[in-house]
Amino acid sequence: MHLEKTRRRGSELEDAILDAAWQVLIELGYAGFTYEAIAARAGTSRPVLYRRWPQRDDLLLATLTRFWWSKPVELPDTGSLRDDVIGFLRNANSARAHILTMISVQLMDYFRASGTNFSELRDKLRVQNRPNSLETMLTRAVERGELPDRPRPDRVVSLPFDLLRHEMLMTMRPVPDDVITGIVDEVWLPLLNS
Repeated sequence: MHLEKTRRRGSELEDAILDAAWQVLIELGYAGFTYEAIAARAGTSRPVLYRRWPQRDDLLLATLTRFWWSKPVELPDTGSLRDDVIGFLRNANSARAHILTMISVQLMDYFRASGTNFSELRDKLRVQNRPNSLETMLTRAVERGELPDRPRPDRVVSLPFDLLRHEMLMTMRPVPDDVITGIVDEVWLPLLNS
């Protein structure tokens, strides 16, 4: 009996390509993130990839969007800013610590080749005009009366996650819980209330 292989199309094919691209990126880094390697891993041809993503960076952005930014970190809503932020940082720590350090290393060649950095890449991938998690938690805290309604610099708002990410990158491992609570209790909340 002869079984004919069915041809993948549309979203099924795109899913297979992006799955393959993610695996190639994780295993080989940006230097190995080639149309040839991805097409071979996906079981398709290079022209199929070129039709969808004419530039390698287009494929990289699609891959990162699918596997990084499309899976947001769970945002707690406990009724307390402190508990929300600690819960959010714990969720980010458990969901992203390993992958953040690995991706940061794997993308170094991309940053060198493109002359960009992680911040610029994040801005390309971020959904525009949508508040980030920390902005959402601050808005809720203001609505509950925990904080006065006043403008806060973006750098202050993003500080807890920036410090968490810094710890991850400096230690190349998940951040201990006492460091997370220290970021919130000893740095961020006093800064917000000053």
